[in-house]
Amino acid sequence: MPNDHLAAATRRRVTDTRDRAKAALRRLDHDGAAITYVNVARAAGVSRALLYRDPELRDEIDRLRDHHRSAGPRQPAAQRMTPESRDELLATLRDENHTLREENQHLRARLSIVLGEERAGQPPYR
Repeated sequence: MPNDHLAAATRRRVTDTRDRAKAALRRLDHDGAAITYVNVARAAGVSRALLYRDPELRDEIDRLRDHHRSAGPRQPAAQRMTPESRDELLATLRDENHTLREENQHLRARLSIVLGEERAGQPPYR
């Protein structure tokens, strides 16, 4: 039956096309690239019309596109900060903040001494 072979070939082509689009979508998301219909279509080698016609692909593209818009600029997955490195950075910044506060307090005390001596007409303490 020629129609059976044609129908089977059509189903394989549709499945292959959807799989390429899904793989391209995952790749773009993983790389931190902008998720748009144009980018997905170009990366998958499919038409934008196919992406718009397929409800599952359209929903996934819209979801990722909206998530990326609200999340700000995206970084590739390999460059995103791990919780451990975030905690380490936070601890370093807290230590630096503590050191700067102590230095600031010392400088304010020193400034008040110098200004007090200046007002009293004494030579500045060095």
